[in-house]
Amino acid sequence: MKAVFIVFNQAHTERFEYMFDKLGIRGFTWWNDVTGKGSETGEPRMGTHTWPEMNAAVLAIIPHEKVEPLLENIRNLDEVNKTVGIRAFVWDIVQMI
Repeated sequence: MKAVFIVFNQAHTERFEYMFDKLGIRGFTWWNDVTGKGSETGEPRMGTHTWPEMNAAVLAIIPHEKVEPLLENIRNLDEVNKTVGIRAFVWDIVQMI
């Protein structure tokens, strides 16, 4: 199993809902109204007057064979508009209850 943590502009919410349904990813935790700033590029998403946009984040624990299809979909979505912003991080799940 792998953990995939994804942070994305809330403008992509419906796309991620569709993507998860299409890939059969059912188990996840979703956070709305996530603030932050990218480490290399991108503008802050702070929910303020100056930086009004917001991010969302999702953590999914998925079988390793679903990781590459998910990342490929995320890469394709990111290519459409790099300034909107998406980041995905993957790590191993050693144990789970």
